[in-house]
Amino acid sequence: MVIENILFSQGNMKIFDNIASSSLQGIVFYKIILDFYTVIIYKIIMRDANYFTNPVHEWQRRYEALRASFVDRLPAKVVADRFGYTLSYVHLLRHLFIYEKVDFSEPVPEGKAARRRVTNELREKICSWRKSRLSAGEITELLSEEGVEISVRTVERVLREEGFAKLPRRSRLKIGLTVKGAEVPARSEAITIGQMEGQAFDCEAGGIFLFAPFIEKFNIRDIIKSAGLPGNKTIPATSYFLSFLALKLIGTERYAHMGDHAFDPGLGLFAGLNVLPKCTAMSSYSYSLDEVHLLRLQKAFIKQACRLGLYDGSIINMDFHTVPHYGDESVLEEHWAGMRGKRIKGALTLFAQDAVSKLLLYTASDIKRNESDDQVLRFLSFWKGIKRGIKPTFVFDSKFTSYSKLSQLNKQGIKFITLRRRGKNLLSKIDGIGSWEKVTIPHGKRKYPTPQVYQSIISLRDYEGQVRQVIVRGNGHEKPSFLISNDFDTPVELLVGNYARRWRVENAISEAVKFFHLNALSSPILIKVHFDVVMTMMADTLYSMLAQKLRGFEQCDAPKIYRHFVQGKANLSVNEGEVIITYPRRAHNPILRAVPWQRLPQSLSWLDGIKITLKFG
Repeated sequence: MVIENILFSQGNMKIFDNIASSSLQGIVFYKIILDFYTVIIYKIIMRDANYFTNPVHEWQRRYEALRASFVDRLPAKVVADRFGYTLSYVHLLRHLFIYEKVDFSEPVPEGKAARRRVTNELREKICSWRKSRLSAGEITELLSEEGVEISVRTVERVLREEGFAKLPRRSRLKIGLTVKGAEVPARSEAITIGQMEGQAFDCEAGGIFLFAPFIEKFNIRDIIKSAGLPGNKTIPATSYFLSFLALKLIGTERYAHMGDHAFDPGLGLFAGLNVLPKCTAMSSYSYSLDEVHLLRLQKAFIKQACRLGLYDGSIINMDFHTVPHYGDESVLEEHWAGMRGKRIKGALTLFAQDAVSKLLLYTASDIKRNESDDQVLRFLSFWKGIKRGIKPTFVFDSKFTSYSKLSQLNKQGIKFITLRRRGKNLLSKIDGIGSWEKVTIPHGKRKYPTPQVYQSIISLRDYEGQVRQVIVRGNGHEKPSFLISNDFDTPVELLVGNYARRWRVENAISEAVKFFHLNALSSPILIKVHFDVVMTMMADTLYSMLAQKLRGFEQCDAPKIYRHFVQGKANLSVNEGEVIITYPRRAHNPILRAVPWQRLPQSLSWLDGIKITLKFG
C-alpha cells in the first residue's frame, strides 16, 4: 500500500499519462520508470526493517540481541541463532547487561574524535606509576582520586607513546589482592640467616622453639636424607617436613586453617622459610610421598630414638584405630570406630606403643580389612630391622590377628599376650570352676587391684602347640576375661598386669585424636593419612621429651604441656648470627628457666648452624 500511494499519487500520474500518450516508445519508457521506482522505494523501506533485524554494527547487534532476550523474552538458543552468536556468549551478554557492564554507545567514526591533550605533568605521573608495575586501569583510578578524570584508553595511548610495553595479564591474586581486597601472604621460599640479620618481630606461636633443641638431638637433616624425602630449590625437603611438624606441635586443628599462620615470620623461620607454605602446596607434597618414603622416615626416626634411649622395647602394645577420611567411596572400607560406637568409612590405622615409656614407635595406615591379620608380622619384620636380637612381648586384643598368625609368632620366639574370643560355651564352663586364685596386680592406681584368676593349658584351632590360658574375674568387667599367652614362665600377676596396661595405647590414641587431630582429616584440605599419622608419632615423641625436662610435669599429656608452656607469643630478634627468643612473663616460666638448656643443643643445623638463646621473662 505504501508503494502504491507513492507511485500513483496525483502529480506522478499526470507525468506518466503525458509520457504514455505521446508514442509507443513512451509506453515502454513508462513501464521502465514504473519498475525503477518500485524497486528503489521497496529497497528504502526494507532497509529500515533490516536495520533492526540484521544489524551490521557489532554494538547494535548486541543491543538487538539483548532486546530480544529481555523485551521479546526469546530463549537464548533462538537469540543465538538469529544474531549469529554462540549460546554461551548470549548468556555472557545477559550477565554483563544485568551488572551494567555493556556499553551501547555508537563508536565515533575514525578521524572525528578529538584526542584529549595530556600535559607534561600528567605524563610524568602516568610514567612513574607504570614504573611501579601499575596497570592502565589502576593508574586511571589513582588519577580519579586526585580529581583528574581520564579514560583508560588515553592512559594506554600515553604509555604507548612513551615506549612502555603492555603488562602481562595478571589476576588480582598475582597483583597482591584477593577478590575481597584482603592482603595475600608472600610466596613461600627458603631463606638464609644472613637475610634475617638485624630483624626483630613477634611470633604468635613462639613456643615452637622450645622443641628446637630436641629436634636437633634427632639429627633431623640426616633422618630426612635417609628417608629420601623430595624437595626443590624454592622449598627444600627439610623445610617441608618442619612445616608439617610445626603445625602438629602447635595443635593446628585442620590443615585448612593454615591461613591463620600465613603471615607469621617466626613459624617460617623455624622451618627455614620466609612464611609457611600454603595449604594446597602442603596437600600436594603429602600425596607425593609413597609408602617407601614413609617407611624409611619411620625407620630412621625410630633408630635415632633408640640411640637416645627413649624406648624400653620389652613390651609393645598394639591396637587399630579408624581415622575418618571421606574420600573415594569405592576405595574406602567401613571399619569399626570404638570411640563412636559404630562402623564408619575411613582409613584403618595401626599404632604400636612402648609399654614402659608410653611412646608411639610404629604406625601403618590405609590397611584393608583382609590385610589386618598380617600387620603383626609386618611390624615384627620392621622391629627386627631396628633392634636386632631383642625379642619383645606383643600385647593386643582378641580381634587384632588370627590364631594362625599367633602360631607364626610362636615359631619365631616372640611372646604374646592377647584375649581369647569368648562365646557361650566358654562362659557356660566358668560356673564349674571351683578353685579360683586371688592375685595382687603390682601396678599403682588400680581400681580393682585384687582380681581372681584361674590358669590352664589349652589348645586352639589353627595354632600349633599349646597356650597358657588365664581366666580373670573381679576386674571391673561384667564378664570374665580369657587371657591367652605362649609365656609359661612369667608370674600370673605380671601377665595380667601387662595386659591391663594395654589400655595405655588406647589412651595414647585418644590423646592423638583430641590434640593432634587425627579425626580432622575430613578437612577440605586433604593430607595423606599415613604421612599425617607418622607426623603425629613424631610430635608425640617431642612432647614427651619436653615433658621429661619440666619438673613436676613429667607424666603430663600433650594438651596440658601445650596449654601451660607452648601456647603463646614470643619476640624474635636476629643479631650477629644468633636468634634470641624472648618469652613474656608467665606463671610457669620459672619451670622453663630451671630446664638445663645449656646441656641441650644450642645450634640448629637446618638454619645454617645458627645459635638460639631462649629467654624467659
